[in-house]
Amino acid sequence: MSGAGLATPASSQIKAQAFGLGFDLAGITTLGPPETAGAFDEWLANGFAGEMHYLERGADLRRDARRPEPGMQSAVVVAMNYGGTQPSGAIARYARGDDYHDVMREKLNALGAWFVDASGGGARTRSYVDTGPVLERDLARRAGLGWFGKNTNLINPDLGSFFFIGALFTDAQLEPDAPFEADRCGSCTRCLDACPTQALTAPRSLDATRCISYLTIELKGEIPLEFRAAIGELVYGCDICQDVCPWNVSFSRDVSEPALQPRADRVNPDAAELLALNDEQWRARFGSSAMTRAKRRGLARNAAVALGNRRDPKSIPALEIAAREDPEPLVRSHAAWALAQFR
Repeated sequence: MSGAGLATPASSQIKAQAFGLGFDLAGITTLGPPETAGAFDEWLANGFAGEMHYLERGADLRRDARRPEPGMQSAVVVAMNYGGTQPSGAIARYARGDDYHDVMREKLNALGAWFVDASGGGARTRSYVDTGPVLERDLARRAGLGWFGKNTNLINPDLGSFFFIGALFTDAQLEPDAPFEADRCGSCTRCLDACPTQALTAPRSLDATRCISYLTIELKGEIPLEFRAAIGELVYGCDICQDVCPWNVSFSRDVSEPALQPRADRVNPDAAELLALNDEQWRARFGSSAMTRAKRRGLARNAAVALGNRRDPKSIPALEIAAREDPEPLVRSHAAWALAQFR
């Protein structure tokens, strides 16, 4: 049964329920072709997606938000802060707590169950958290949650950009919020100037193949030599373009969701210790976090690069063991590179 024509809750009720579940922002938009579809296609054509081939495979579905789940008409778009006030460190802030996919999806499913019940049981819903063929950032702007910053992140004037975006699709027709039309970046270029690898090729244009987050997470093979020194001692992701943003400097908040609170060993872990972890130890330490995306081999590769950039003689024994004995050729080669930095 379609949700069209049902007695659905008012928009204010829906957003109040979202806030009650712990979301920090909530807005509503009508589904349809995203305004950024053309820019997304051009971005793919430029090769800026690198090895993220799943983006190209789902490109057709992303060109119209009604396609991933036929019959859906509206979206409740939400955001959850993950703590821009936390100190910077080797691991990006978003990955320091429990896996945000699970945290957000559980809350969106709860919102969906409430919505179906409040609609008399006839509506359908589906939750999306960064894994479906949906341009969620576009939906968030259309739902009034913020504008596209020059670092390509969605920025909210009251929260900055350290937040996750999720969406609850429904076949009900909901009254949409006004889209966020303003561009409040002005003449600021701090994010472009601060990027160590010049991944921001122009305002709002990101070449992911140069981005430290891509290089340390999405890239599965060798990190290009030209970027290794610029990565510094980062081992998983990068927050630099957000750290320098004036909106984050002024308006970032601490984490309020308990599941997203940073674990003590996920801020600045010892890179030599990470390099020495075996698969079982890696799963025990990071299995509940978003860091599973890089797998053990990727994290150990990144740790070797960090140690090579640090050039602390105390890390030489760990690198020598990895270069000689690690089961992954990828890790052995990066450990060998790191050792060469001491010479």
